[in-house]
Amino acid sequence: HPRLNASLDGETIKLWRRIDIGLAVDTDRGLLVPVVRDADQKGLAKLASETKDLVERTRRGKITPDELRGSTFTLTNLGMFGVDAFTPIINLPEAAILGVGRIKERPAVVVGQVVARPMVWLSLTFDHRLVDGGLAARFLQRVAQLLEHPVLLLV
Repeated sequence: HPRLNASLDGETIKLWRRIDIGLAVDTDRGLLVPVVRDADQKGLAKLASETKDLVERTRRGKITPDELRGSTFTLTNLGMFGVDAFTPIINLPEAAILGVGRIKERPAVVVGQVVARPMVWLSLTFDHRLVDGGLAARFLQRVAQLLEHPVLLLV
């Protein structure tokens, strides 16, 4: 979904080749957004360890200014505060931001039976000058597919 990895430069839409994901981190100094560079080139284990390191260093005030610049898409999570859904604000000049709510067991119908399943709310805020509703919906559909079937991340 390259249009979600874009920004507006004046009147020009810039599609970024690199996928540099910003992670919104709550700190004593306010919200900071460290960047995972080339996220699409890393496996899940590398992403997990790098994300953990960035978040810890951001909270301790050990992050460098260069590590806080240049994201092309941002993720934010309020689930740890018990928030189910919210409207994240775009980290300009990016095209979009994905908000993740808490994961909570909720009733779901599976093969005609009501069962408890872990569920999560996702909230995508996007700039309509760069991304239209159909494209945004297809992006969220793909994210949901990957969350429901994580083995697809290995293919």
